Amino acid sequence: MTPEVGADTSVRVDVWLWRARFFRTRALSTAYVRKSGLRLSHDGQTRRTSKPGATLVVGDIVTFGKGADILTIEVLDLGARRGPAEEARTLYRPLESPT
Repeated sequence: MTPEVGADTSVRVDVWLWRARFFRTRALSTAYVRKSGLRLSHDGQTRRTSKPGATLVVGDIVTFGKGADILTIEVLDLGARRGPAEEARTLYRPLESPT
């Protein structure tokens, strides 16, 4: 499937974390990425980033700490808005259960 003309094929990591409802506000999401950072895996390459403007594409793997848990999730969709929780859960797939 080819992307539509004008369709977004990537999104900022802080925006995506907010849309996927891992953080209550975008400001909290941005502050978390700046302070704690996260790991992004894309095409078999993993890198650590603390830049909220880092881009995500469908298929990327994101690993970050949330409370006492370390979450590893696969990006399934970028989303167009911050919708209800049911919609947010369709944006990702957990790869490991929290410990």
